[in-house]
Amino acid sequence: MRLALTLFALGGLLALSVSGAQTAATKPNFIIIMVDDMGHAGVSCFGNPYFKTPEIDRLAAEGIRLTDFHSSGNVCSPTRAGLLTGRYQQRAGIEAVIHPVSTHAEHRRGLQKSEVTFAEALKQAGYVTGLVGKWHLGYPQNSPDYHPQNHGFDQFIGYHSGNIDFISHVGDHLKHDWWHGREERPEEGYATDLINRHALDFIERHHADTFCLYLPHLAIHNPLQVRGDPVQRTTREWQRWKAGSPQDTLDKFRGMTLPVDEGLGQIRAALEKHGIAKNTVIFFFTDNGPTLEAPSGNPMWRGNKGSLYEGGHKVPFIAWWPGKIAPGGESSTPAITLDLMPTLLALAGVKPSAERPLDGVDLSGLLLGGKTPPARPLFWAALSNNGARQEAMRDGPWKLVVNHPDAKPGSFANEQVELYRLDQDPSEKTDLAKSAPDQAAALLLRLKAWYADTQRTATPQPGGWPH
Repeated sequence: MRLALTLFALGGLLALSVSGAQTAATKPNFIIIMVDDMGHAGVSCFGNPYFKTPEIDRLAAEGIRLTDFHSSGNVCSPTRAGLLTGRYQQRAGIEAVIHPVSTHAEHRRGLQKSEVTFAEALKQAGYVTGLVGKWHLGYPQNSPDYHPQNHGFDQFIGYHSGNIDFISHVGDHLKHDWWHGREERPEEGYATDLINRHALDFIERHHADTFCLYLPHLAIHNPLQVRGDPVQRTTREWQRWKAGSPQDTLDKFRGMTLPVDEGLGQIRAALEKHGIAKNTVIFFFTDNGPTLEAPSGNPMWRGNKGSLYEGGHKVPFIAWWPGKIAPGGESSTPAITLDLMPTLLALAGVKPSAERPLDGVDLSGLLLGGKTPPARPLFWAALSNNGARQEAMRDGPWKLVVNHPDAKPGSFANEQVELYRLDQDPSEKTDLAKSAPDQAAALLLRLKAWYADTQRTATPQPGGWPH
């Protein structure tokens, strides 16, 4: 038997259906943990050579690792828009970082209320929803529509900007940026510890409910600060920390990562305390590749945060569900952050809207039973803070990368095409565009057709670089 649910989102009808077998008692809880700016080797179960992350490693040992998982963007805001909507972020009109400077072309953009998030869909299916941590999908002072609680989250504690000082909680727009719901609230504490504490409080208050907790961490984004460090950023200035030696940087990297690891262990303990561990799915991944400030990337992958070479978007991924996901699993099936929303909806027994089709695919068969989803191409399009564009696509072993050197900001001029065979050249060292011109041309046509498709019905946004 199937029960029909109907959702209305700003005049758009979102039809959902919930399986009768997925009752309130059997629907799983979800905890979605996303770390900021951590590369593929940021945790030891993915190859970190500098220190161990025992709680994250335990999660992987008891769950499944996806070793060819990718963020849909190479910087913060775009990946988050794609994650929350299950659709390429270009459809939401968010291709670049929502910039902190009020005069910047991308400052006034944000997640519009016409978008449908996984929080909205799950809330309508009976879930209690919470967000603790980073938002970065629009400044509510520019539009109240951008507030997380207008996008399906019952509760929000965290910050709106791209990053905050871990101690003073001043954002990259040089304003205090720590909120409980719609109230700005000063609160003492190291930011990662606060995020962990409020996550535990959410579980404590809602362990008897069916819940979805989205936990986007500040770590390991700059400012590079560990517990006990002095304030770097005030509402007047930012005095950046400068490393005295490579070991200083490693100490910061370790000191920022381990509180995330500790928090995951605390979350697991809370789930076990309340007897809900076996009915809770935890997802762990990061929003893009590594920065040059913290050595969390794998040297095999070319590029870092802001790049569309593999290092810019290839990230770790772990899924854990005791008794459902077999321990010690590993898959090299390509997947992307867009896949989280359809996977959540499938596990909750919720049918996605036919009117706003998702670009991601349901990974539940892969996670639960090794059923590989059909092969499909993956696409990327990025826009840097200075308006430089870059596009890429992946189809099987082939990877196309398009740069636009010295082009006018926001434009697609000066097209420079590169082609790689990832099965033979995972480091993207040998450009095959000249030796395989037909393959490059065919992929380029498909990449342009994909981008044009995203723009046909893209959500209008204020400001932005001209094309």
